[in-house]
Amino acid sequence: MKYIIVGGVAGGATTAARLRRVDEEAEIIMLEKGPHISYANCGLPYYIGGVIKDRDKLLVQTPESFNARFNIDIRTFSMLTSINTEAKSIQVKKMQTGEVYTETYDKLILSPGASAVKPPIPGIHSDNIFTLRNVEDTDKIKAFVDDEEPKTAVVVGAGFIGLEMAENLHHVGVDVTVVEASSQVMNMMDSEIAAPLHQHFKEKSVALFLEDAVKEFKQVGNIVEVHLASERIIKADFIILSIGVKPDASIAKEAGLKIGETGGIWVDEYLQASHKDIYALGDAIEFPHPITNKPSLAFLAGPANKQGRILADNMVYGHNRSYKGSIGTAIAKVFDMTAGITGMTHRGLKAAGIKHESTIVNAGSHAGYYPGSMQMILKISFDPDNGKLLGGQIVGYKGVDKRLDLLATTIKNGGTIYDLQEIEHAYAPPFSSAKDPVNQAGYNAENIMKGLFKPLSPFQFKKRSAKDSFVLDVRTATEYEIDTIDGAVNIDVDEIRDNLNKIPKDKKIMIYCGVGLRGYVAARILRQHGYEDVYNLSGGLKVYKQTMAEQSNPIFFEPVLTEVETEAPIKIDTKLLQVDACGLQCPGPILKLKDTIDTMEDGDQMEVVATDPGFYSDVESWCKVTGNELVKRENKSGEITAVIKKQKKSVAPNGAAPSKLDHKTMVVFSDDLDRALASFVIANGAASMGKKVTMFFTFWGLNVIKNPDKPKVKKDMMGSMFSKMMPGHAGRLNLSNMNMAGMGRRMMKLRMKDKNVDALETMIDKARESGINMIACQMSMDIMGVDKKELISGVKIGGVANYLEEAEQSNLNLFI
Repeated sequence: MKYIIVGGVAGGATTAARLRRVDEEAEIIMLEKGPHISYANCGLPYYIGGVIKDRDKLLVQTPESFNARFNIDIRTFSMLTSINTEAKSIQVKKMQTGEVYTETYDKLILSPGASAVKPPIPGIHSDNIFTLRNVEDTDKIKAFVDDEEPKTAVVVGAGFIGLEMAENLHHVGVDVTVVEASSQVMNMMDSEIAAPLHQHFKEKSVALFLEDAVKEFKQVGNIVEVHLASERIIKADFIILSIGVKPDASIAKEAGLKIGETGGIWVDEYLQASHKDIYALGDAIEFPHPITNKPSLAFLAGPANKQGRILADNMVYGHNRSYKGSIGTAIAKVFDMTAGITGMTHRGLKAAGIKHESTIVNAGSHAGYYPGSMQMILKISFDPDNGKLLGGQIVGYKGVDKRLDLLATTIKNGGTIYDLQEIEHAYAPPFSSAKDPVNQAGYNAENIMKGLFKPLSPFQFKKRSAKDSFVLDVRTATEYEIDTIDGAVNIDVDEIRDNLNKIPKDKKIMIYCGVGLRGYVAARILRQHGYEDVYNLSGGLKVYKQTMAEQSNPIFFEPVLTEVETEAPIKIDTKLLQVDACGLQCPGPILKLKDTIDTMEDGDQMEVVATDPGFYSDVESWCKVTGNELVKRENKSGEITAVIKKQKKSVAPNGAAPSKLDHKTMVVFSDDLDRALASFVIANGAASMGKKVTMFFTFWGLNVIKNPDKPKVKKDMMGSMFSKMMPGHAGRLNLSNMNMAGMGRRMMKLRMKDKNVDALETMIDKARESGINMIACQMSMDIMGVDKKELISGVKIGGVANYLEEAEQSNLNLFI
């Protein structure tokens, strides 16, 4: 029997090795258009980043070693150019000489893999723009990084490979910017799971531009300018394209083989293509998804390896082994964090029309009382009728992989949320808790199925009606003072039974706590006291704040080294008090911080170490509220260290708080052109003097910061009416007086141009470049039907509390 295998790496090389192990007499030929037949392409980014030092370790097998062990005729630099299905022959081109020859086969196995997507963006073929798919690509990027010592890089695309490249370039000291056209990184995940990664970008000082596609690349000397759809320009020494990949199925299509809906080669359950004696596997094939039963692709090494063994056995022993398909289990290291996915997401299930529910669990990687416990967020989706597990997603610092494997195994075996409850995991304090996060997810799901509480996703919570709902914060008063949701009433979960008279029964009760557990307890108390419409915010305030926060991190790095002033070293007391809050979940670290600082003298310092991810932002807010000084804060591998200096709030002689002359705030209420101009003239003037400026846009003022190129957004009837009646963007604003049906506006713009006064749009751009803090009022947006997508980039969404926090530090507050 003569087998020809086209393509090596995971699928082709595994098939070849298995064939030889089960058929010593077979003639096996492997064709590979490059020089390498078996390499660890998942390890390529880590070699570029210097984590993997030895390049040879990437090469799993060389042609010589593979031939020596398995007696396979390996032909590198050999490219398949055509297939003759009737004659059972192929045409092969020798890449180094150009010679073309014919080879016959008994069985043909196609494992061509996938090719990088390279859209027709102007300038995309510039010298300093790279893609990463194989060892040759790796060598080019590695040589550029080592020889040219670049300072800045832009990674276009934020999938698994893009984020791994961003991490590894950051590891070797390159200032990295990630550009992604969608609203989040890892677009295959739900937004709540991607949000912690976005916040982690900020902690690592890695720039992130979301919902902004590349419009053009321009080579300017040694620098590449990346022109975005938002008109922003990012300058970098080089570019990594990670926009995506597509099945390499062109030769199969030309040969008349059936191509599936997704562009992959169609195969049956035995991995046979539409022509007898031709098989296919790996990245190039399309196969029904085990959950949706719809055609899908899986660009993963694991499934390709499994397919290789199944396929070899079917060709030798007959079609006895069926391939069951891939549920897309994947994991990635993103700086200090790990993110993984298996099965279907809420978004994917919704698009497929599959009935489901979801729940979110915040939990530790092991017992909280044992040192080193790290927090993770786990989300599962399941069928609410029978409990069948449909998908799982996890983001955290430690222990993500083993929980993901448990979820994947359950899904592959058709398991349910009851199986999650019964998983018997290896437990000891250094490794897990008696009730593992996976067990807890199963319990949560059962509670939902039994109607013990109704979950609310962060997005459902955000869309709440102020008229019909009562928002109940069941955390402690201390937590409530530090951070809350506008309009929430605070009643500690332990005091609810004594305060039922404060909670109305004619409204939807929307409960939240830090991570969801206390909210569930509160929901059960209320349900058993006659409250019917009770909801609990899934994942608690931690997940909600991360999901609703600004997701982008628009930093502009300079590609040319410039001298910067050396900052004075931070003075830290060597005798500072050490506080260990590791393993404590919210509100544990803050409560421990408060209790400890009460025992200290003014001027004393303490160092708090915590593993709750929310502590990174909580400690800053706590210091602002209490008047203590945050001396230092850092996140290393999920362990957050903060140094705090206790100090009294200084007061002026009359007892009032002293004014801070570096902060100006203003409320922009109007959308009149002249008033908007005045707002930005004052704001830009203050910023140019080194002052911190915050602008709070509310009601009609929202029209000033609308994007001229905003996308179409689906709205309710009232929202559509408001949209039609209001100006579409800053260029459409009218004058407060003498507008004269728009003539006055045009006269004003001409007059400003004659006098060399910047247009309002230019002033707004300058405000963004100056770092002016622009906040859009969430309540006003809800009332007037304005969606975040309609606003210009860089605007934060917030409430009155956000503005008042800034106003507290201001000595000038304007209402325009």
